[in-house]
Amino acid sequence: MELNGVEIEDTFCEAFGAFFTRIVVTAKNEKWATIVAQEATGYGTSTIGCDAEAGIDMFLPSQNTPDNRPGVVLMFFKNKKDEMSLVLTHRIGECILTCPTTACFDALSDSLDSSKEFEIKTGNNLKFFGDGFQEKIEGAYQFPSWKIPIMSGEFIIQDSFKVGKGIAGGNFLIIGKDHDSTLEAAEKAIEAIKEIENVITPFPGGIVSSGSKVGSKYDFMRASTNQAYCPTLKTKVEDSELRDGDNCVYEIVLDGATEEAIKKAMKLGIQAAVKVPGVNRITAGNYGGNLGKYQYKLYDILG
Repeated sequence: MELNGVEIEDTFCEAFGAFFTRIVVTAKNEKWATIVAQEATGYGTSTIGCDAEAGIDMFLPSQNTPDNRPGVVLMFFKNKKDEMSLVLTHRIGECILTCPTTACFDALSDSLDSSKEFEIKTGNNLKFFGDGFQEKIEGAYQFPSWKIPIMSGEFIIQDSFKVGKGIAGGNFLIIGKDHDSTLEAAEKAIEAIKEIENVITPFPGGIVSSGSKVGSKYDFMRASTNQAYCPTLKTKVEDSELRDGDNCVYEIVLDGATEEAIKKAMKLGIQAAVKVPGVNRITAGNYGGNLGKYQYKLYDILG
């Protein structure tokens, strides 16, 4: 298959089930909403080394938030169900509670299976930061919430947050003739994906420069460089997947609330990437179908 003259390989990406939370943080203005989003989602690229995979889903105008202020929707993904409460407590407590003018509410709207959603008492736990001066808010919202006194005034947080079952590790690889064109194609892909609700791209700027494989020759490493897609190793390894003229590879990794969201984001991202001159082909990362429950064929997505 070709798309805009770019080869699309007959392969699939392999993704995994994951638990996630989706929250909305509001602030005085878009400036502070952006700042808190960057802080709260920092060090959140891969659960290989981070406590969660985290990213910005979307920004919301004031008319679409619980307290009628500008907001930003954040998502946090984790493999282990019983660690979700700790992840959210730390992220909100250390990065959102401490940020000027913020408030925090649940924003989970969709998941793979609503019957498997559950609640964590994040706000109810964080209220104790108020050291006995915290107050339950009555009547202001359609859900229980707390008012915690802080030095700049008050921090408002919803009592409970939902956890849903979603998908982590959706991906595609952009293979190009040089660094500049391949990076531009990856940037265009991210711009297109940003329009999709319920999806994040957790790596820096949404782009993965050092894609990895499972395992290593070193026993203490959980993951290591994906030598098959390293341009400098084309003539040094027997399993290289790169051809003459393939001199740069960037990966786009996606986490999403639903299969529909993941597939739509992949489609729009690929369609945007192949419009950039210098892209040789598009492929995807998988483990032969042996590890991830969710497998998305590029031909089907683009069909």
